Amino acid sequence: MSFTVYPAIDVRDGRVVRLAQGDYARETRYALDPFAQAMAYADAGARWLHLVDLDAARDGGYTLLPLLRAIAEDGRLQVQTGGGVRSAADAQRILEAGAARIVVGSLAVKEPQQVAGWLARFGAERIAVALDTRCDADGSWRLPVHGWTQGSGIELDLLLAHYARNGARHLLCTDIARDGMLNGPNVDLYRRITAAWPAFAVQASGGVHEATDVDASRIAGCAGIVLGRALLEARFALADVLPQAAPC
Repeated sequence: MSFTVYPAIDVRDGRVVRLAQGDYARETRYALDPFAQAMAYADAGARWLHLVDLDAARDGGYTLLPLLRAIAEDGRLQVQTGGGVRSAADAQRILEAGAARIVVGSLAVKEPQQVAGWLARFGAERIAVALDTRCDADGSWRLPVHGWTQGSGIELDLLLAHYARNGARHLLCTDIARDGMLNGPNVDLYRRITAAWPAFAVQASGGVHEATDVDASRIAGCAGIVLGRALLEARFALADVLPQAAPC
């Protein structure tokens, strides 16, 4: 299996930001232009970009179409992007603007049958199902929605089974407790998912703080990894991990 590195750009109010554990009140802003940062990742050799509209993730209504078009027109990066995708019309508009793949999060939890229909309509390669999860006090992995601000009560394994039945290929799974915390990815969680659901190409996300975390995620069975804060804060260089990557 090839392994793909996805440098990430999260955008809020037009600025590059990172949230700690998905908390909008715990935001770090970076003095970076989103388009310029995307081009810097392309210059470094990235083939993919993970682009998130944080405003839309909470409120709906994807707002990054001009940025997406500009990145797509450059031609060097394939973009997977999400935030606020609530309808097939939203998905169609984002694909037409140049996205290679749409990330569907809240709707994938709240309306799994609808998203199953999108998999059939747009194709499994064009949809990444984002099942971002938090371990509750009882040890259950459950799935919050709306930018991780509301609980759904739905368990992770229930939806993994649903999307496996409906032909999903790309699964983005973030352990919310680790997101933006630089304490390492949850390789135990990824090892469990990839062993139980081998049809998924799992993308690790959350907690990466050093280059060895990338290799640990690959060894755990992941097909790719999303890198956010660690790259923005130059904890390691993108070039340090891209030799492990290959185009999808």
